[in-house]
Amino acid sequence: MKRPLKRSNAPIFWALFGAGGMLSALLGPILVFITGLAVPLGMLLPADTMSYANMQAFAQNIIGKGFIFAIIALFLWHAAHRIFHSLHDIGIHAGIVAKLICYGGAMVATLITAYELLAIGF
Repeated sequence: MKRPLKRSNAPIFWALFGAGGMLSALLGPILVFITGLAVPLGMLLPADTMSYANMQAFAQNIIGKGFIFAIIALFLWHAAHRIFHSLHDIGIHAGIVAKLICYGGAMVATLITAYELLAIGF
């Protein structure tokens, strides 16, 4: 008699991890360059590129909100998954508590990000 296959939620976390990893690899370095070097040192971009008014306008636009949310949420899920699996590498055999801390923290931070982006308005 065959036993039915047990369903797993692992593909959801792997998908979020993979999407966050791809975004962090492709967009992370350019975001660091723009916010850490180009704008503060006046290289390649106008000085007011990241002024408060410009950033507020970007965050109030629906496309800007989507971009900000995707970057923050997927980076968080990538980090949570990486930290959870790195615990085993350093000798901590992660159980349900570690899952709750890692993935629960990412979930709470994602919800806070969504709330704050919606609170900015349109």
